[in-house]
Amino acid sequence: MRLSRYFLPVTKETPADAQIVSHKLMLRAGLVRQTAAGIYAWLPLGQRVLKKIEQIVREEQDRAGAVELLMPTLQSAELWRQSGRYDAYGPEMLRIRDRHDRDMLYGPTNEEMITQIFLGNVKSYRDLPRILYHIQWKFRDEVRPRFGVMRGREFLMKDAYSFDLDEAGGRHSYNRMFVAYLNTFARMGLRAIPMQADTGPIGGDLSHEFIILAPSGESEVFYHSNWEKAPELSAVDFDDVAGLQSIVDGYTADYAATDEKRDADREAAAGEALRQSRGVEVGHIFFFGTKYSGSMGMSVQTKDGTNVYPQMGSYGVGVSRLMGAIIEASHDDAGIIWPESVAPYKVGLVNMRVDDAACSAAADDLYRKLESAGVETLYDDRDERGGAKFATMDVIGLPWQLIIGPKGLEKGVVELKRRATGEREELSIDSALKRLGAA
Repeated sequence: MRLSRYFLPVTKETPADAQIVSHKLMLRAGLVRQTAAGIYAWLPLGQRVLKKIEQIVREEQDRAGAVELLMPTLQSAELWRQSGRYDAYGPEMLRIRDRHDRDMLYGPTNEEMITQIFLGNVKSYRDLPRILYHIQWKFRDEVRPRFGVMRGREFLMKDAYSFDLDEAGGRHSYNRMFVAYLNTFARMGLRAIPMQADTGPIGGDLSHEFIILAPSGESEVFYHSNWEKAPELSAVDFDDVAGLQSIVDGYTADYAATDEKRDADREAAAGEALRQSRGVEVGHIFFFGTKYSGSMGMSVQTKDGTNVYPQMGSYGVGVSRLMGAIIEASHDDAGIIWPESVAPYKVGLVNMRVDDAACSAAADDLYRKLESAGVETLYDDRDERGGAKFATMDVIGLPWQLIIGPKGLEKGVVELKRRATGEREELSIDSALKRLGAA
């Protein structure tokens, strides 16, 4: 993409209403713009990152055996009355009434709807177990939206729901999602700590929040220092019940809990290894048994002919919130530093002298070769000062910057900069293309 044709409204100034790093940089880098309190438009660069994050989430859900569908944003209030949550949920739920005077709501979550859709269409043990998920916009009317997309009112969320015949199967589904979440966040360059957490209005007695440590986090968290060097996951067999349970046991052996679920005995046992910090929640999983299937009277028939209410769980990932969490974890004074897995473009190609015919011809040729090789490239072909171009590239945080100018061309070299380290080196054009995977 040529920057001269793109819509990228970067700014030099830090917005006065932005309180945390991710909010400041998302505005400065032209990723989002606020349209109402807690509601954001996703501009082209931000949309590309959002889609990359969404795709990683989707791939890991699919790998764990979940099946994708898509549910609507608007829901009937009658479903929520059946489960008893319509009045209990609180003012965060946006309640509306249609032209026929029917009570509706803008979905903050989908336990009731998925229960009706799935269990309303299956009656036999042969249809279980299943995990269904979708990636959809939600709305929660926060009393005080703040921190940009980290605590907005409208947000993109992946929510999954498991259905099993018995508790053992339900806990295995829970473990599937537990491990899938660890894989998801690791692919984005994040170390997420699963912490025992309160179940809140979702319900149930088993719940973990996945927390990214960050000074700006809304949660007070406590954890064993071993979490600071937690190992990465190896290959996982999601059908191996014992193996999956072993992984989960290993990850929960070291203490980690949100403020609501602190355990004085385990904290005492941790001793000097106990750490306290703030964190950002990027995922939350729940196992709540028959709370929804039972309250809505939806059963299935077992192999011996008896009817049981399926055991259920729900599993959420804040897809749009993850963008803020990644920036909180990966930035410097100059701007964002995107991990390659979610970067909007892999390389920023900078033409230092668009008024120099030879320089522009060489830059155009480089751009064509990068594009032909499938290397996502943002080409700064604007008639701007070099300093302004470098500032733009630094603030938007692409992993690589490829800089071409008349002096380098005379020597037969271009400059390649790695954004994460600031390391620069002069290379021949062919070597630079090879380094970037274009030759």
